[in-house]
Amino acid sequence: MSLKTMKKDELELMSNKDIAYMILEESKRKLNTADLFKKIIKLLELPESTFEKKIADFYTALSTDKRFILLDNGKWDLRSNHTSDKVIKVSDEEDEESDEENEEEELEEDELEEDSFDDTDDTDYDDDTNEELKDLVVIDEDELELEE
Repeated sequence: MSLKTMKKDELELMSNKDIAYMILEESKRKLNTADLFKKIIKLLELPESTFEKKIADFYTALSTDKRFILLDNGKWDLRSNHTSDKVIKVSDEEDEESDEENEEEELEEDELEEDSFDDTDDTDYDDDTNEELKDLVVIDEDELELEE
């Protein structure tokens, strides 16, 4: 079924993502987020204020839907129009260099964390605490067993 033959009632039952899918499929054109959403608003005969209120949600919906792909030029297209052979594979050599850089960064972060740890006890005891502890007696385990 095409968008042109669908009634407004039918369109209202569809999600904006599904309508966007049909628009991209039928037009065979790539569209930016704003233009695509404006077409949906026009089809559903929604007020223009909807654009400002819902554009961010629409963008998020497209971003999370695997059927869509955002191209370098900021335009949306259907993922099915882009074959996997167009994906640029980073060479293994570059991959290894990237892994080494990541490991170095992680080591530096670990060292920073270790440096920030201070093993000295900087606890300040006030005089009242010392007064309360003056009669404290420390008994080791052997002495405790003998008392029982």
